[in-house]
Amino acid sequence: MADVELEPEDLDPAQIVSGDPVVTGKVLWESADGTQVRGIWQITPGVVTDVEANELFVVVSGRATVDVEGGATLEVGPGSACVLREGDKTVWTVHETLRKAYHISC
Repeated sequence: MADVELEPEDLDPAQIVSGDPVVTGKVLWESADGTQVRGIWQITPGVVTDVEANELFVVVSGRATVDVEGGATLEVGPGSACVLREGDKTVWTVHETLRKAYHISC
């Protein structure tokens, strides 16, 4: 997973709270009906907001703090496994470039 070539992804400037984060990723598999997606996603240091999908992810490398509005604050690093719910509003504070493997259910 650490050596998978990633492609640039758009990050809405309105999501950036601070820093100059860059997002890259790669879809590794998608179901024929588009309801399941698996891939790799990476973000460089900075602070961004997001509205989440139904997602299970495992951190491959890097470190971040994920604040879920009205919920937990997650400190994630290599090996951390997390579940986010569709509609969760989050703030990601990325301390070290974070790479994660994910599975999203739409």
